[in-house]
Amino acid sequence: MANISTADARNDFAELINRASFGKERFVLTRRGKKLVAIIPVEDLELLEELEDRMDVEAARAALAESDERVSYQDLRRELGLE
Repeated sequence: MANISTADARNDFAELINRASFGKERFVLTRRGKKLVAIIPVEDLELLEELEDRMDVEAARAALAESDERVSYQDLRRELGLE
């Protein structure tokens, strides 16, 4: 994964987009040596989102396993002021 300054990225933006999209390369944009953001192929983003969703499901299952207490959907809506 290459580090590229935001100034250089601004000058070569179209090329970076093409390299990420078609060449499946990843880039980290930096400003004054500090990492700010990444440009990654959309497939990488989709994989990250899928992994994040799986982690959320696993965390929810673990939380449910910790207690037998359940709250109904309607009670939760009332508690949150959504009714």
